[in-house]
Amino acid sequence: MTVKRSIAIRGHRTSISIEDEFWSEFQAIAEDRRQPVAALVAEIDAKRSPAVNLSSAVRLFVLADALRRAAADQ
Repeated sequence: MTVKRSIAIRGHRTSISIEDEFWSEFQAIAEDRRQPVAALVAEIDAKRSPAVNLSSAVRLFVLADALRRAAADQ
């Protein structure tokens, strides 16, 4: 299920629509990095292409992290 989540990054509120499964993984990544979720979203926001919306950028970040971990396990 896709849920709209509000978050503050660099002093302004924004929202991202993201599925629960991606959000759970994203929270786990932030926890592993000992980084607040908002800080990780801000980091992704700063690095993303203007052609990619923030929700998609978060999903792509989670996917890239999963692929990196899978490759490391081989």
